[in-house]
Amino acid sequence: MGRLFGTDGVRGVANADLTAELALGLSVAAAHVLAEAGTFAGHRPTAVVGRDPRASGEFLEAAVVAGLASAGVDVLRVGVLPTPAVAHLTGVLGADLGVMLSASHNAMPDNGVKFFARGGHKLADELEDRIETVYEQHRTGAPWERPTGAGVGRVREYDEGFDTYVAHLIGVLPNRLDGVKVVLDEAHGAAARVSPEAFTRAGAEVVTIGADPDGLNINDGCGSTHLALLRAAVVEHGAHLGIAHDGDADRCLAVDASGAEVDGDQILAVLALAMREAGTLRGDTVVGTVMSNLGFKLAMEREGVQLVQTAVGDRYVLESMKEHGYALGGEQSGHVIVLDHATTGDGTLTGLLLAARIAATGRPLAELAGVMERLPQILINVPDVDKSRVHTSADLAAAVAEAEHELGATGRVLLRPSGTEPLVRVMVEAADIEQARSVAERLADAVKSALG
Repeated sequence: MGRLFGTDGVRGVANADLTAELALGLSVAAAHVLAEAGTFAGHRPTAVVGRDPRASGEFLEAAVVAGLASAGVDVLRVGVLPTPAVAHLTGVLGADLGVMLSASHNAMPDNGVKFFARGGHKLADELEDRIETVYEQHRTGAPWERPTGAGVGRVREYDEGFDTYVAHLIGVLPNRLDGVKVVLDEAHGAAARVSPEAFTRAGAEVVTIGADPDGLNINDGCGSTHLALLRAAVVEHGAHLGIAHDGDADRCLAVDASGAEVDGDQILAVLALAMREAGTLRGDTVVGTVMSNLGFKLAMEREGVQLVQTAVGDRYVLESMKEHGYALGGEQSGHVIVLDHATTGDGTLTGLLLAARIAATGRPLAELAGVMERLPQILINVPDVDKSRVHTSADLAAAVAEAEHELGATGRVLLRPSGTEPLVRVMVEAADIEQARSVAERLADAVKSALG
């Protein structure tokens, strides 16, 4: 069996790859593994379960809840809330685990199952591996140990989750947002209610788009992967900024008053300087990934802020932050982690903090984001290839070496398999965008030839 867990839970086409049977079995296995690991410490365990608005989330949620309850876990159903809200509630409610049903920025037919441990933290790789092993053992015939009578889990709705999470967001803001006008693109996703409510309570003037989820329209031409509507709306409404979330709102991208994109690196740069000014940027260090733009690294060096880079994936950013005690980290894609206030990327919190910086300084977002100059960076996704061979193909290694020789010290090349989709990502950075595009296209062809 191939590894079920990717970099962000178990994900696939709902009712094809990700079936109700799989969701139920993984939930039971998670309960057994966490019990064996001593997580439950002899008490009756509790789980927080939430989802994004995808239609498939309805039956998958039912399967997860059934699996947990059948394993003796009490379940608090919090309904449609962002991933960071489920993580936060898992922590503040003292739950033993959390489960989020979402495929994040993926198209509507996909869905996913993501587990959180006590405190709202993502599971370690070894626990995910153990869950897979136990699931497979029981799928092929080994019986579950099943409680009966009063031992089965109880299920109840937890409607207070919405207000608890919004109050948390407002409570951590350094200042109010009075005088700031913002357009919010909710991607017809999990933050469609939460984000507008939080910004409004914080004092901002709010315009919303993509805030009418019907179960089928999530990420459809809107949100953080489709910024055109947000750009136009910000200019039309004369807003100070626009904020775009993905389907589960664990990421945030922005546009300035002119409609120009402000990506995750630029957001990190703005927040890093704000936190250093406030004395909360521990070690004067920010954590990024190998995908961080070279311009971000140069800007942080110039400002006296150290950049630590990890493998791609917010879980690796978080691991580095926790290990070394850093307070801020994130990815170019808009996953931003402010560890003092969240255990995972939180798009609503990130947007609020960005708006708070505008309100506090009176400076436009374009000026704040101008602390760094983005060097031209071309990213090409190459689908339908054997991504497992991206680091072992001799032909591909030769193509990369040739590209690196051509770019010299003025650029760089990165090839990596996607952790959540069947494709290889080709990234080329250069001082000249045409050179970056030319090299990236040649490497994409090389990937197709070598791995197709």
